[in-house]
Amino acid sequence: MAERRPAVILIAGALALLVYALAFASPYGLRVLTVAGVYALATFGFQIVFGLGGALSLAQGAFFGVGAYVTGILGSRYGLGFEATFPLSMLVPFLLALPVGLAVLRLESHYFALATLGIAQVLHLLAVNLPELTGGSNGLAGVPAAVLFGWAVPRGLPMAGLVWGLVGLGGLIGWRVARGRLGRSLTMLRDDPLAAGTLGLDVGRLRLAAFGISALFAGAAGALAVHTQRVVSPEVLEFPVMVSILTISIVGGRGRMAGAVLGAVLLLHLPEWFRFLERGYLVIYGAALLLTVVLAPDGLTGLLHRLTARLYGGRPRALVEVREPPLPSVRPDGMTVEGLRKSFGGVRAVDRVSLDLRPGSITGLIGPNGSGKSTVINLLSGLERPDAGRVRLGGQDVTGARADRLARAGLARSFQAAALPAGAGVLEAVAAARLAFDPDAATAEAHARWALDRLGVDELAGQSCDGLPAALRRRVELARALVRRPAVLLLDEPAAGLTDGEKADLADLLRDLAGEGMAILLVEHDMGFLLPLAGRVLCLDRGRVIYDGPAGGVRQDPAVTTAYLGQAGSA
Repeated sequence: MAERRPAVILIAGALALLVYALAFASPYGLRVLTVAGVYALATFGFQIVFGLGGALSLAQGAFFGVGAYVTGILGSRYGLGFEATFPLSMLVPFLLALPVGLAVLRLESHYFALATLGIAQVLHLLAVNLPELTGGSNGLAGVPAAVLFGWAVPRGLPMAGLVWGLVGLGGLIGWRVARGRLGRSLTMLRDDPLAAGTLGLDVGRLRLAAFGISALFAGAAGALAVHTQRVVSPEVLEFPVMVSILTISIVGGRGRMAGAVLGAVLLLHLPEWFRFLERGYLVIYGAALLLTVVLAPDGLTGLLHRLTARLYGGRPRALVEVREPPLPSVRPDGMTVEGLRKSFGGVRAVDRVSLDLRPGSITGLIGPNGSGKSTVINLLSGLERPDAGRVRLGGQDVTGARADRLARAGLARSFQAAALPAGAGVLEAVAAARLAFDPDAATAEAHARWALDRLGVDELAGQSCDGLPAALRRRVELARALVRRPAVLLLDEPAAGLTDGEKADLADLLRDLAGEGMAILLVEHDMGFLLPLAGRVLCLDRGRVIYDGPAGGVRQDPAVTTAYLGQAGSA
């Protein structure tokens, strides 16, 4: 029964809309319901690029307008039917989104939003200033009705049925995307963009895919809007369309397809419910929206999800039994670094650092704060590009390679502060590290269960990452690195915040991993934890190597004592 509740709620909502349309809706009410379906379809795409991917694209309204104009121009000027105009209304925005995405998706945050808004404004100007093609400010009238199998779909209940039938199909497609590898990868990118690349996820390709899919949905919605209104004008490219889509997404529930439907139905009908207030209805409308955002920051569907989870508990997960995941397709040659350099402005953070991470070895990296330890790990894992030097992984030159390519080549890392996505479940967070390697999300989750079990925290699979104690967060993050069975493992202070017993367990695990052939680089301040583990230790000071030798000799080296151990005491 717990597994069926979401489906039951969705079916009940669909039946309520059907009963309203068949028994209670006036002709005007059917028109409003049809327009709500159009906006729900457009919001499905926005839920993918913004809700899942976290990219505030203000071009969704522009793609909606392009789809509308494709149908309007081809239908009214060239007499093409629905079977030709509808797919073309999806294809043209998609083809437009690809070069636009390549140009602007590298921008971050508000810069990306402003760039996409600029695209929308350019398209609006073109629609107004190309009257021979678009009809200019007056638009194009006489757009024919949608024709299915020789039947011209009239306005009213038949058109509402067509629109909502496509909403059902689009919602199912969007739900499958959100639940699959692409959707989960986008969520990982949204929640933890820094770690996404180090998990093997191609950030640029993911964002471009989401941008393209959003354009497909927007184009389909624009085509249906034109067939509903039988006219297309520059209004379909104006900013209020984009504001409506954004508001529907936030109020309904960011990233949820059901939220797009609930938000569209609610926001299109609220003004009608408040019209009896005459001029004051807009104030009440705005207050209702503000109240919804304040009381339900995750949207109405997020609020419903929390309420049902509190009343009935979470849904049990089906388990997929798999064997231990295979090693990556990289020869166990470890990693070799020669003459690595990196400067930030006039500061030389890393200066001619060389090291050799051999299979089956544990190498320690120590030094005072600001000595360049974390910068070295960032350079080796692809988060920073070196100014000079050479890096080889598995016998291949990977100098300056992106983080996702290094991850797929057999490198994994942890972060100084355990980088677990906020609001995500433990199983979901660990499975994210397999999304770039496994054929589907279910297999990734099965591998995640294996890694959690290996680290002795399999009971955490159903818990949230939020609120986990430091020791458990460290183990979960280590499971994210271990689940890929990397050839090279970079650990940035993994023992920080652990008790002596927890450190002893971690040390045993690292010895086991090295015994299986992994090459481990361990950045650590606790000498009592590090020195018994490491066969070799490098000490950095101001970006330079001041000691490179056996772990047993590090305490006797005068340069290390002066620069580091003397300051840290017994460390």
